Amino acid sequence: MIESYEVENYEGRIDAYLPMICDDLSRSHASQLIAEGSVLVDGKPVKASFKVFGGEKIDIDFPPPVDTDAKPENIPLDIAYEDEDLIIINKPQGMVVHPAPGHYTGTLVNALLYHCQGQLSDINGVIRPGIVHRIDMDTSGLMVAVKNNETHLAMAKMIAEHEVVREYRCCVYGIVDSDKGTIHAPIGRALNDRRKMTVTEKGKDSITHFEVLERFRKGTDLLCRLETGRTHQIRAHMTYIGHPCIGDPLYAPKREKYNLKGQALHSTSIRFIHPRTQEVIELHADVPEYYQELITLLRNDC
Repeated sequence: MIESYEVENYEGRIDAYLPMICDDLSRSHASQLIAEGSVLVDGKPVKASFKVFGGEKIDIDFPPPVDTDAKPENIPLDIAYEDEDLIIINKPQGMVVHPAPGHYTGTLVNALLYHCQGQLSDINGVIRPGIVHRIDMDTSGLMVAVKNNETHLAMAKMIAEHEVVREYRCCVYGIVDSDKGTIHAPIGRALNDRRKMTVTEKGKDSITHFEVLERFRKGTDLLCRLETGRTHQIRAHMTYIGHPCIGDPLYAPKREKYNLKGQALHSTSIRFIHPRTQEVIELHADVPEYYQELITLLRNDC
C-alpha cells in the first residue's frame, strides 16, 4: 500500500519527519523502510539522513500487514501469585509485554497464552489478551494480568481510581536533595520526539511520590509510588526534575550507562484488594541482579 505526502512546514532529516506525519510509524521503522527503498522523495530513493526543506513529494510503500495474533510460546515465567482470576508476574528486564512491530514473538503475552492455556481476558483484543496495565520493556518487576473479562473490568476500574498501590525502585543520576517529595505535573507526548513523554500543560494529570533510600556520589536510589499511571510516568517525571533514570536509553542517551542495557527501574511492590475474594493481595519483588550490580558500582565510586 502506497501513501503519498507533501512536506509542509518542516526542514530536517526525513527519518525524523516520517514519524511526525504517520501516527503508527516509529523512527526506527521509518529508517528500515528507507533502507529497504520503500520511501521515495520526488520519485527517487534516499538515505535516512536525507534532508527535506518543504514542498517535496514523499511516497511510502508500506508492506502488507503481518498476522499479529499472539501465539502461545513455552517461555518460563517468574510467577509471584496466581489464582483462577489473575496472575502476577515478576517480569525480567528486556521482555516486551505484548506483540508489536519488531517484537511479534517472545513477549509476555506469548508466555501467558501458553501458561494459562488461552484463559485470558479478551477485552484488549488478540494482541494484548489479559493485559490490564503494562510496564516498559526495559523496566523489570511485578505486573498483573487477568484471566477473565469480569476481573479485567474490575481491575481496570481499581487502577483508574488509584486503588492499586504500585511502588518502584528507581536509581537516578545526580543527588536528589529532598528526602521525600511529590512531583505533580501533567504528562503528554513530546512534540519533537513521539517516542518520549514530557511534562506539558496539555498533558494528563500525573502524580509521583518519591523517597530517598540511599545517596551516592553520582546517583540516588529512590522508592517511587505512583498515584497515577501514565506512560513513562516515572521516567518522564524524573527527567523533568533533572534526575533521569540511570541507563535510560531514551531520556538520557548520552549519560554513563554503568553496563546497563536499559533504565534502572523496577516494579518492586503491588497492593490491592482482590476484586472477587476481597482479600488483600500484597506482593514484593526484590531488585534483580542488574540493579544490585548498579548499586554496588555506585557505592564503590567514591
